[in-house]
Amino acid sequence: MLSLLTTTKFKMLEQGKNKTTKKKSPKNNKPKGNKFNFYWIYGALAVGLLALQMLGSDYNIKETSWQRFEQDMLKAHDVEKVVVVNKETVEIYIKKDRLENEKYKKDGIGETGFGTKDNGPHYFFTIGSVDFFAENMQKAQKSFKEEDVVDVQYITRRDWGLELFQWLLPFGIIILIWIVIMRRISGGAGGPGGQIFNIGKSRATLFDKDGGKVTTTFKDVAGLDEAKVEVMEIVDFLKNPKKYTALGGKIPKGALLIGPPGTGKTLLAKAMAGEAKVPFFSISGSDFVEMFVGVGASRVRDLFKQAREKAPCIIFIDEIDAIGRMRGKNMMQSNDERENTLNQLLVEMDGFHSEKGLIMLAATNRPDVLDPALLRPGRFDRQISIDKPDAKGREEIFKVHLKPIKVSSAINSEKLAAQTPGFAGAEIANICNEAALIAARQNKQAVEMQDFHDAIDRVIGGLEKKNKIISPEEKEIIAYHEAGHAICGWFLEHADPLVKVTIVPRGVAALGYAQYLPKEQYLYTIEQLTDTMCMTLGGRAAEDIIFGKISTGAQNDLERITKMAYGMVTIYGMNKKVGNVSFNDSQNEYGFNKPYSEKTGEIIDEEVRAIIEDAYYKTKELLESKRKELELIAKELLAKEVLFKSDLERLIGKRGFDSNDQTPQAGSANGLDNATTETSNIIPKVVESHPTQGEEKIEAQSGTEGDRGSSLDEKGEEAAKQSPQNLFSEKVEDNSTSDANTSSNEENNKDQLN
Repeated sequence: MLSLLTTTKFKMLEQGKNKTTKKKSPKNNKPKGNKFNFYWIYGALAVGLLALQMLGSDYNIKETSWQRFEQDMLKAHDVEKVVVVNKETVEIYIKKDRLENEKYKKDGIGETGFGTKDNGPHYFFTIGSVDFFAENMQKAQKSFKEEDVVDVQYITRRDWGLELFQWLLPFGIIILIWIVIMRRISGGAGGPGGQIFNIGKSRATLFDKDGGKVTTTFKDVAGLDEAKVEVMEIVDFLKNPKKYTALGGKIPKGALLIGPPGTGKTLLAKAMAGEAKVPFFSISGSDFVEMFVGVGASRVRDLFKQAREKAPCIIFIDEIDAIGRMRGKNMMQSNDERENTLNQLLVEMDGFHSEKGLIMLAATNRPDVLDPALLRPGRFDRQISIDKPDAKGREEIFKVHLKPIKVSSAINSEKLAAQTPGFAGAEIANICNEAALIAARQNKQAVEMQDFHDAIDRVIGGLEKKNKIISPEEKEIIAYHEAGHAICGWFLEHADPLVKVTIVPRGVAALGYAQYLPKEQYLYTIEQLTDTMCMTLGGRAAEDIIFGKISTGAQNDLERITKMAYGMVTIYGMNKKVGNVSFNDSQNEYGFNKPYSEKTGEIIDEEVRAIIEDAYYKTKELLESKRKELELIAKELLAKEVLFKSDLERLIGKRGFDSNDQTPQAGSANGLDNATTETSNIIPKVVESHPTQGEEKIEAQSGTEGDRGSSLDEKGEEAAKQSPQNLFSEKVEDNSTSDANTSSNEENNKDQLN
């Protein structure tokens, strides 16, 4: 008895071990067979119906006529029996001993396709009336002996195959229509069930070892050294979480990448996933927005459910401001679907457990519109600022993008970085690509420095318009307008150094422009802003002095100085009468209301007009004292269409404020002089031109660290976040056009200067 109990207990322990082993065995070890395809069922049904129809048919039965039946078969006593089927068809059975006759062998009667004897029916013909057929049979056999008379049988036969086909055909058509509708709803055959049923599923793209490996690393990211240091700690946590959890530390649950467009926010996030070697979910904020109620929140839940199954992993939401905007700002609807989606996102993020290694990343260029609850610690613990790169960062970015391009040995990434102040990484990549295209268009074996200069001009001012025709009178006005800008920039101490002035048209509406090389600075004084305003007003003042009348070409000039003057008074407190106050509403707290009274608004308007009038008076006074130089430069522009700094030094002498300036000395029509100093080839990014009447203005990128086209009067988020130089960024003011001889004039100019 004791032995039996011991044996039973041992077996129970063994079974328990086997069960435990089965539970612990990973599911992934099971071989995955091919998924069953339901189309095989449809094919099998079709083959079955076809086989049923064919097997139920009589292959060797031949059609004949009453006359042949009567003369050759019936009167010859070859007929064994006659069967009338469904009162329509007469089937004739031939005696087996008579099948050997030659007349039947010619018809192929007697054997089946499988080599067996054919038991009939062997022939058939149709009749119109059963009574008429019976009467004919009786007449035909009237002279027959009683034992030779053939009996006629009448039967009703049902074709089960045909009836089954007729019964299944409507259902088959309905099923086929249903399949087509479902495939159209799902957007194709590849959808796992269709969008109409999976509308609440997440649309995030997964990058991992099974669904697409992330190959981007920090080596592919240049110019973002500070940001990379910030995220390296997160990457290190994903690689070695025990290093931090052992000391009681917790990794930040979320990191928000903030920066202007094209600075590499998405690239940095992908590099994090590539370095950490973990699954990477990528989705756009707009993918959560849907017209159906509850869909956005459902997709958020499904996204985090998938992420927890893949933990440790990274969730990256690009342009999170699409769903993360501040709540309570929608005046039209009491229940906003976007707010419901945001609420679900807040709940999911707050439910994180850092030990699981689930990290949230997001990117936006408008952090000021995000909801405060989204930015609080515990959700997005860190805000990583990714600004536009400085000169050193641009040099590193150029080195990365120049690797796949076949360039000449004369290419210097340091010079290219100096030529592109204010450019973001995406714009530098565009310049490298444009340079390669220009070199290929000219059938060159390698990309040269000249191609990069042309690409920079192409990106800043647009495509050169060689076939634009304007009248000589307008061309003269344009020349004096651009000459006015050049003179003011040359003789004003705090103005940006001039590099190039041209009346060659570029872009959609740019008829002429001037290029400057600004310093990469963050703070501006009143004197610097005043000189910038005077330089901007130089074109309008030159027209007034020379022609005694003004044109519409200064439209963009006036817009820029107006924004700049209002910024000085209302944002930066640079006016004694208004005082050290700032009415900038960066958080849009005032809505449509002004943060000052009507009386203060009148004072602001008066002071702005006074600042602009003083700047215009100073500009006219300068140009009148330099009228000889103004006319000299204008006439040279009419002759050559393009002037560089070396041309201005030859015509009016060197600039008196260039002792510490590194403005390039352009030695040819394209701004190239290989024999000059290291910065001689710099073509700056700041462009000043002016628009024609009724045409759209073209804005080029600023030569500072700020965003392109930002201005002092911009209210809301950007005015508070951007540095001062963003608000005074240079734009393209389109004014002049060239004729078809532009290229030949520039080549002649190059020969003369060389």
